[in-house]
Amino acid sequence: MYRLQSLAARSLIAGALDQCSPLTLTSLTGVRHKSQGPSVEKCGQMRFLTAEAKASAGRLDGKLREKTLTLDTLNPQVKAVEYAVRGPIVIKAGEIERYLEEVVALCTFPELMDSPSFPEDAKRRARRILQGCGGHSLGSYSASPGVECIRKDIAAYIEQRDEGVPSDWENVYLTTGASDGIMTILRLLVSGKDSSRTGVMIPIPQYPLYSAAISEMDAVQVNYYLDEDNCWALDINELHRSYQAAKQHCQPRVICIINPGNPTGQVQSKKCIEEVLHFAYEENLFVMSDEVYQDNVYAPDCQFHSFKKVLYEMGPEYFNSVELVSFHSTSKGYTGECGFRGGYMEVINMDPEVKAQLVKLLSVRLCPPLAGQAAMDVIVNPPQPEEHTFKQFHQEKSSVLGALAEKAKLTEKILNAVPGIKCNPVQGAMYAFPRIFIPPKAVEEAKALGMQPDMLYCLRLLEETGICVVPGSGFGQKDGTYHFRMTILPSIEKLKVLLGKVRDFHIGFLKEYSGLE
Repeated sequence: MYRLQSLAARSLIAGALDQCSPLTLTSLTGVRHKSQGPSVEKCGQMRFLTAEAKASAGRLDGKLREKTLTLDTLNPQVKAVEYAVRGPIVIKAGEIERYLEEVVALCTFPELMDSPSFPEDAKRRARRILQGCGGHSLGSYSASPGVECIRKDIAAYIEQRDEGVPSDWENVYLTTGASDGIMTILRLLVSGKDSSRTGVMIPIPQYPLYSAAISEMDAVQVNYYLDEDNCWALDINELHRSYQAAKQHCQPRVICIINPGNPTGQVQSKKCIEEVLHFAYEENLFVMSDEVYQDNVYAPDCQFHSFKKVLYEMGPEYFNSVELVSFHSTSKGYTGECGFRGGYMEVINMDPEVKAQLVKLLSVRLCPPLAGQAAMDVIVNPPQPEEHTFKQFHQEKSSVLGALAEKAKLTEKILNAVPGIKCNPVQGAMYAFPRIFIPPKAVEEAKALGMQPDMLYCLRLLEETGICVVPGSGFGQKDGTYHFRMTILPSIEKLKVLLGKVRDFHIGFLKEYSGLE
């Protein structure tokens, strides 16, 4: 028990069945004080040699100078932030990954254009991107909204994805990953005090970026619960319940949707999306649609529907009035190039004066990383049928997404065969979010240790098997239910081994705390 207390105090479960990499446990340490250096008395004043000044910094008249920034003076919104997940998602996707990196490499070191080792279509893309960069270099700044030709490529991609729904490239803004765009839009939306403070409706379970951002900005988190019994679908009655309850203490102004879902892995139906958009229209809510997993749909009876396309199909009354921002990223999909920090947002129906303020905010951060912008361009502008690399690209993309679909089905099947575990179909994204039964005795032990029951479960799983999953309490869940999030990224062979270990651990856990045989 002591070991678990110590581990809980020092650790934050931050990965999800991380592939081969060990979990690093970091402890919080205080300031290490060094002995003060010698001083020299001169003219009645305390003087310090230059080399000694550093050692004596902070000491005045024999007393330590108080620090300006301490835990007591720290912005309380920073202390309120919780972030259950921090780990890059990397898919080893063979030639897809290589092709993207070839284009970025050519942009970074243009002298490689002369090398026969790089395909001509990759060189054409790199030349076009560099033509759009100031100084024809990724080392320069771009315009704050992003490189113009890349914004145009993104708009063309959106139009193709949405089967002809128009996209204006001037409504497209490059971001430092999708999270940068989400934070920027929330900064525009949060205002007011007390009962007029902005309420932000977020799904529960949710990706912790949202709750962390809401805490940091001192907004009001308004939870609406996804329907676990209906494969984590959006429930319009739950949206109304949540909205009406929140109006008693804040002003709900924005609704956030994650589709496909993280951590829940659901793909929302067109009907659900229509209901959400009608609800937003009726209640005058700003819509933020997190669509970073739009390429990750595995269930044969599911299809990704962008909120923008559905809004368009609902007619001009909706399409010309509902304020919508959608987000995409280089970090997910079939490439998983999270380190480039590439992303974009498309802004629909934003007031022109507010859009000017958005551009101002974007200008403060200068511009997103040029390498990330280049990576985003490759994702929205992949090899075309007439190009040399198309066949290999298509094969690799199909192979990656096909393998993920197989692993999604495998994960669901194995987990549902374990007593005390129930896993909804993994329709999309990269995660399973199974519900686990935790015996009352284990719940009591967790409370005695000062932790959530699913944290106890996940720590025990980590200690006994080396498998790292994220407790459901980090994402939010209905009271009395417990979950964990795990990724489906490992190879099929490794995934079978991991799931077998999870099964054996869970059965042993039930026996230990329930006395079951």
